[in-house]
Amino acid sequence: MSGRQSLNSLWRDAPTDGRAFASDTLARFPVTAQRYLSHAIAPGAPLASAVRLSMHGEIRLKQWFPFRAEQLIRPERGLIWQATVRMHGLPVIGFDRLIDGAAQMRWRLLGLVPLVRAQGPDITRSAAGRLAAETVWLPSFLCGETVRWEDRGAAATTAHFHVAGEEETVELGVGEDGRLRSVRMKRWGNPEGGDFHRLGFGAHIEDEAAFGDYTIPSRLRAGWHIQERGFEADGEFFRVTLDAAEFR
Repeated sequence: MSGRQSLNSLWRDAPTDGRAFASDTLARFPVTAQRYLSHAIAPGAPLASAVRLSMHGEIRLKQWFPFRAEQLIRPERGLIWQATVRMHGLPVIGFDRLIDGAAQMRWRLLGLVPLVRAQGPDITRSAAGRLAAETVWLPSFLCGETVRWEDRGAAATTAHFHVAGEEETVELGVGEDGRLRSVRMKRWGNPEGGDFHRLGFGAHIEDEAAFGDYTIPSRLRAGWHIQERGFEADGEFFRVTLDAAEFR
């Protein structure tokens, strides 16, 4: 099944349980987590199980190339990122996906010539880390009963949860107004080549926007070796702006 077919299929059957976001939903969470979630989710909002995103930006593959993409995030099943990257004027078309505990990467020049084909346990563990970090685009997941929160003071809070069989810990930098400032975690990967291991990964949030009942990052920079305001060496590899977001 192609990336787009998988994306459409997971979107069509995403469950809706009719629950609405209310202040008592947050009663069990610490103060900084409450401030973030009450900023991100409007009172009375239906608690979505999935989000579908349209985006554009740049990705660094030795050098920076523009892309346009669609993405589906549905944490109990996985994620799909379907994109077209323009490399020296030529389209590279493909997807990264994690579905039901198995990840794949498939990319073809002109949609025909294979360039990247990867899968296996390390790819799956890395994709689980990506999904964990990107749950900030689906804040309803983060107020669920499966997430345990621990504040790191007034400016940071940490969420602990499982995705794709992996236990993940994601630290969120939070402003006084509840606005998300940064995302940090130890993600499974091997950006330097060699053996996979856990290392610093995250994003700096440059802007946010309201899409219906949800206020989520609308422009960010992401990469490995995240620092307080930037990234070490060539760690940054992803710059994105959201064009649309639909929740279900």
